Amino acid sequence: MAEHEHGHEHVRVAVIGSGFGGLGAAVRLRREGITDFVVLERAGSVGGTWRDNDYPGCACDVPSHLYSFSFAPHYDWPRAFSGQEHIREYLEHVTDVFRLRPHLRFDSEVRMMRWDGERLRWEIETSSGRLSADVVVSATGPLSDPKVPDVPGLDSFPGKVFHSARWDHGFELRGKRVAMVGTGASAIQIVPAIQPEVGRLTLFQRTPPWVLPRVDRGIGGVERWLHRQLPFTARARRGLLWGIRELQVQAFTKRPKELGLVEQLAKGHLARAVKDPALRARLTPGYRIGCKRILLSNTYYPALTRPNVDVVAAGLARVDGSTLVGADGSTAEADAIVFGTGFHVTDMPIADRVVGADGRTLAEAWADGGMRSLRGASAAGFPNWMTIIGPNTGLGNSSMILMIESQLNYMADFLRQLDVLGGRVALDARPAAVTAWNERVQRRMERTVWNTGGCTSWYMDAQGRNTTVWPGTTAEFRKATRRVDLGEYEVLRRARPGMPDTDRVSTAKVEAGA
Repeated sequence: MAEHEHGHEHVRVAVIGSGFGGLGAAVRLRREGITDFVVLERAGSVGGTWRDNDYPGCACDVPSHLYSFSFAPHYDWPRAFSGQEHIREYLEHVTDVFRLRPHLRFDSEVRMMRWDGERLRWEIETSSGRLSADVVVSATGPLSDPKVPDVPGLDSFPGKVFHSARWDHGFELRGKRVAMVGTGASAIQIVPAIQPEVGRLTLFQRTPPWVLPRVDRGIGGVERWLHRQLPFTARARRGLLWGIRELQVQAFTKRPKELGLVEQLAKGHLARAVKDPALRARLTPGYRIGCKRILLSNTYYPALTRPNVDVVAAGLARVDGSTLVGADGSTAEADAIVFGTGFHVTDMPIADRVVGADGRTLAEAWADGGMRSLRGASAAGFPNWMTIIGPNTGLGNSSMILMIESQLNYMADFLRQLDVLGGRVALDARPAAVTAWNERVQRRMERTVWNTGGCTSWYMDAQGRNTTVWPGTTAEFRKATRRVDLGEYEVLRRARPGMPDTDRVSTAKVEAGA
């Protein structure tokens, strides 16, 4: 159980966030026999991105049976591709089944975390009070903090403005002139959902996406009954979905030219829905498919052909009162602006709130070379601090839950290693190990479609480095994160009385086997 030291709670592990990553970490901790932990959540309920993104038409583009935990199979998915409400219900179900609610601390946004090198623990300030932890597991996720572009004159707009991840359900869209800015995964779901009710919809498209058909269908009662009665059928279904995507990885990571056939399928999908050659030309991408996230929809293109929809093939350049001006000089009047402009992915806001062993924030440590960590988890100079969905753990074609479960394996072994070492101890990733891992990742990235496909995507940071995607299969990542190699870490022990600070880690290299 949690201790109380110096007037505040002390726990062995503090998990930040209660989306798939945070809840998965909590379940894994309990399964490892660790109950001395809390889950810090800034909102009032679990769900992460699937709580925040409740815009019209919100759904997942990964098949339901693959977008769930292997240790918590769900046999009652109503559709092949689930809607937001069903995924959020699933996460609430996981919270209850694994008895996680006593560990949850809602309305507890983390304001600052500081490493205490004397006590070898993290001091954490939240909006609901202070606590400390031996280990921090950060599962804030890359899709948690919306990014709204700095558009000149936006503050002069008299109408309603909101981001897709902060949808204002109190605003009545019916009959209004609405501008949709962006053409990513959220926008292609929002556009067909709101097009029938708005008066006029203007889509500001900086870059057209590649869109493939969404092979969705309802899952009938008999099918669901079969999965409940014979669970191996659900496992087989999941395995088939996983295997297909593993086989596709080679084209994305090693042979992008093989994606030409997929491009032809996407162009055929566009041609069948959009007969106007001028509009079709505006909607045809000029880069290799897969360079940006491939989107799935059967309704996006048809919605764009409706008489109340205008497609501006340019970004939003400025706002002048209620007039929106595109980068191509075109104008449109609007009563509301919806930004579907993504999230802070390569500049995670949580990094500004983590102060490491040398007094620098994680954001400062990453300022020059971009986000970098050891096996997507540990950052040099930040002992006993781990990320779930860290740098270069994203996927371009499969389920992030697979990557999360691999990182949970790594987290579990990290905690086992601390137990084996015994006493008050911490593990700090060696800079050389972090550098070696990231050089290996970036070498593999060089020939991938994300780096060679001729686009600018949210996978890239400001320096043009892909710090988001994993350039391999999920099986390769699972193998790489199965065990913690102590040779990649410095072992820090609490200083004995009278021992100089410079000698505190003098035994590290021997113990780490370096």
